Amino acid sequence: MDTILVIEDDPAISLGLQKNLKYEGYDVLTAAKGEVGLEMALDRKPDLIILDVMLPTLSGFEICKTLKRNEVDIPIIILSAKDQEIDKIMGLDLGADDYLTKPFSIRELIARINAVLRRKKRYEKELETFTFGDVSIDFTARTVARGGKPLELSPREFDLLGYFVRHPNEVMDRRQILNKVWGYDYYGTARTIDNFVTKLRQKLEPDAENPSHFVTARGIGYKFVPDK
Repeated sequence: MDTILVIEDDPAISLGLQKNLKYEGYDVLTAAKGEVGLEMALDRKPDLIILDVMLPTLSGFEICKTLKRNEVDIPIIILSAKDQEIDKIMGLDLGADDYLTKPFSIRELIARINAVLRRKKRYEKELETFTFGDVSIDFTARTVARGGKPLELSPREFDLLGYFVRHPNEVMDRRQILNKVWGYDYYGTARTIDNFVTKLRQKLEPDAENPSHFVTARGIGYKFVPDK
């Protein structure tokens, strides 16, 4: 069951969305304040967010910016009374996947939700398996093999590997990696990342001392290079 987070301060709209989405088979979370909604998005990792723009404590645009800045990949549909073209452009530029103005048709909103979630699932399906060098990964079974032989990776090592694979050839700083893989409430250090990257190199690199896949970006962090 997909989970949808509704961040909306109008009680009538929030309740109507909650009832209709539950009827469609979704699990629904709600928040009436921007800061509460942002915290729930970071903690609960819903499958999709329905987001009002004019919210108490923190605007919908600020929520979009914060999620994008922290590379939180949750689809967002903005639902707002702000119907000017500049508002729509700003919302989409800030990372929203769709923008629907109030008043709105609940049938149209549900159709848009279904479309966004289908795109998300197609993307995730494309990453069911991945190979680089002589390493093969099965994300569904959470298994890794090298040269056809199974490897033992800890759950955290596998999560870190998955994050690298989903961001090929991107330079990522250590704090970014720590937040995405360990979570925003984890107070580790850069040394945590270094230790786990060393373990991945030892298990997956042809030459751990001269890595070709998990490459150090000096002074910043790391870059995953699938193949040279």
